[in-house]
Amino acid sequence: MSRKPSVQGGIVERVAYVLTVNMAQPQPNPADSTTPTGINKQPTNDDVTVRAPGPMDTGDGSGLVGDFVGNRNFHGGDDQAVYAYAREDLDYWQPVVGHDIGNGVFGENLTTSGVDVTNAIIGERWHVGTDGLILEVSAPRIPCRTFAMWLDEQGWVKTFTQAAVPGAYLRVINPGSIRSGDEIVVTDQPQHGVTVKIVFEALTTNPDSLPALLVAEALSDDVKRRARRRIS
Repeated sequence: MSRKPSVQGGIVERVAYVLTVNMAQPQPNPADSTTPTGINKQPTNDDVTVRAPGPMDTGDGSGLVGDFVGNRNFHGGDDQAVYAYAREDLDYWQPVVGHDIGNGVFGENLTTSGVDVTNAIIGERWHVGTDGLILEVSAPRIPCRTFAMWLDEQGWVKTFTQAAVPGAYLRVINPGSIRSGDEIVVTDQPQHGVTVKIVFEALTTNPDSLPALLVAEALSDDVKRRARRRIS
């Protein structure tokens, strides 16, 4: 299913929606032969149930039922239940890497269109589809060795970090189902101004700004711990 912007009185109204829902099965990890990875996610046309998966190490991993999460020490859990990346940002990367990048290649569960994911406010909520699903922005994605090895790009972690276009993790506020083509309505944007990009830069290139992130109550627990350690 595809969606196009509507035209109201000659003015184009931008529609935000899920371009594809992407799922993974376990496969060999190019960075660790002992731990399978779920980074290679493929678009599905099925309805997918989304719910809070529970703790990172003991829960169900992904917020999407049927999606595989590999290393539970760093991935999955309630604060990283769903990973979203904008198609517009994938398009930015294509000339950088010199080839097409398909939906799901960055390991994202949701490839979006019409949502400024990088500048999403921590704590803003996404109402997705018509089944009551509500997601809340909680943190940026931090690049890891598996990501770099999977893309097979020299210096990828540094390149990705310098660009500061990380995509967003979201927690599940209200469960529901999701499918490709579902509309995304952004609501409840807090006024603190802490964006996904700001958090990413604090965690990577600007650690002195970590304490300032604590005004964002919806930050993931992991980021809050890092910010509080910086204070002490």
